[in-house]
Formats: sequence, structure tokens, C-alpha cells
Amino acid sequence: MNLIRDWLCIGKYLETLDLDLLRAHGIGAMLQLANPTGQPGIESLSLLVEDGVPLPGHLLVRGVEFVQNQKRLGRKVLVACGAGRSRAVAFVVATLKADEGLALLQALQTVRRHHPETMLHPALWDSLCNLYDEDLPFRSALRAMASKSSA
Repeated sequence: MNLIRDWLCIGKYLETLDLDLLRAHGIGAMLQLANPTGQPGIESLSLLVEDGVPLPGHLLVRGVEFVQNQKRLGRKVLVACGAGRSRAVAFVVATLKADEGLALLQALQTVRRHHPETMLHPALWDSLCNLYDEDLPFRSALRAMASKSSA
């Protein structure tokens, strides 16, 4: 589990099963993008999305609205998918875009800085670009991230 903001984490499915771990990290809500797991005292929303295929805009919006609402309620949110590397990254990037007004590339760089395991699938990047009307091909985003990390 990696902390992106003091109220926002990225993790993997197995971490959603460990109530002691969730409590140790102060998780009060989970956006689950793989198999749903309920935990007592933790608000959750499950959106079953596949990795490697385009994400419908309405699912991205629904997930981002859930995360933002949980933040407003003062809850620390874990966004989790199978491995915590692609689908969860897409939703956290979208959340940072919506919540902080970051450009998608800035949001992705922020996530990668705090979550080095980031491996966003190109189809998910394209879904983000389509939803937010930003035109940055995935290869260009990768080049920009590579040059930023070597600087």
C-alpha cells in the first residue's frame, strides 16, 4: 500500500483482505476494482473493471465521485485493484485531476513518484485522455515520465 496523499492510498486486492493492515493505515473507505471484499467499519464501492480495456467514462466518474465524497467525509481512501499497478493508478490519476486540477501527466507523475510499481495500461491512459479531453499519446507520456525521473 502506497500513500499518494495523506488521505489517498493505492493498493492491491490482497491488502483489502487484511483488516489489521487497513486499520493500521487508517483506511476508512475503499474503492475496489477487482473482487469486492467487505470490511466492518470501512465504506466501500466495488466497480468491476478489467485491466487492458478502455474504461467507460461513467465508471471513472463514479469512482472519482466516491473517492472525493469519502475525502469530504474525512475518510482515508484506499483504491485497490488486483496488483495495484494499473486500474487503481488510473482511478487515482483521475481523482488527482478532478480534485486538484492537475493535468493528467502531472497526476501520473505524482502517482509514480509515490508508487513506483505504476504500470498503467495504454488503454486506460487513453480512457483518461478521452474523458478529460487531453491529447497526450501514451508513448509521449512515458517519454515525459522517463525524462522527469532521470532529471
